[in-house]
Amino acid sequence: MPRHEFSVDMTCEGCYNAVARVLNKLGGVQFEIDLPSKRVSIDSEHSVDALLETLRKTGKTVTYLGPQDQ
Repeated sequence: MPRHEFSVDMTCEGCYNAVARVLNKLGGVQFEIDLPSKRVSIDSEHSVDALLETLRKTGKTVTYLGPQDQ
């Protein structure tokens, strides 16, 4: 599965939980959230656009950083 890295403007545990909630609701993803560095790595067959749209549902600023080597 391709891995994609995103920057998400998370500032607290609530932000972390919001990101986890929308990704779990999307389904078909495995992810790691690094709150201190404000990065989210997602393994998924979903398109980058679908992942961006999903992450933006949190109301946070989201930037696609590119594919990540596993």
